[in-house]
Amino acid sequence: MNNNPELITPPLIQVKSLSKQYQMGNDIVHALRAVSFAVTSGQFIALMGPSGSGKSTLMHQLGCLDTPTNGRYLLNGRDVGQLSRRARATVRNQNLGFVFQSFNLLPRLSTLENVMLPLLYSKGTPSKNSASEKEMAQAALEHVGLAERVQHKPTELSGGQRQRVAIARALVTDPALILADEPTGNLDSHTGNEILALLTTLNQNGRTIILVTHDAQVAKRAGTILHMQDGEIVRQSHGEASS
Repeated sequence: MNNNPELITPPLIQVKSLSKQYQMGNDIVHALRAVSFAVTSGQFIALMGPSGSGKSTLMHQLGCLDTPTNGRYLLNGRDVGQLSRRARATVRNQNLGFVFQSFNLLPRLSTLENVMLPLLYSKGTPSKNSASEKEMAQAALEHVGLAERVQHKPTELSGGQRQRVAIARALVTDPALILADEPTGNLDSHTGNEILALLTTLNQNGRTIILVTHDAQVAKRAGTILHMQDGEIVRQSHGEASS
């Protein structure tokens, strides 16, 4: 008889009573109010709410871009909520991939060079001559259907193609978590649906994704929707990816 206890994989993310307060003049703004939830590897989560609901503040916490006033944020079992700025930067580079509404591509660089950036800066000494980084960036662009656009500049691409480049850049370091902040906000509905379909495919292939949106039609593409209001998660519902 095997007496060893069953091994249980801890959640990828554990948020425990996370709060964030800002001082604005004589007033204290409670941007997050004791938020708690967990995310397991392979989930597709949408944080949905109107402007001022706290979803962007929570995304900044999850992305190690800010520290909480109170509470804990554990990523892969490590309490990252109180790390130094430099340590948080290391965690971001090694564990997180970001997709932004405004793409955040460097206009003077080619598509390939934009995707290579996270790999180059992880070494601390950027160099454009590394064959391995180029191969990894090329593979990431192939993954999002842009193998023929490696030498194009962002200005030579459509909005949807630029967002695909941003997704390839997020994927290139093989992160534990992809954070997508309003990824369809600057796109027309048809192109936005294509980007959501790509994110869904990535999730079906095992990627963990947290998406921030104010749009219920976008949020429903996720598996779990966390509805935010006034700095709190007020309810949870299921999206299409849960079926």
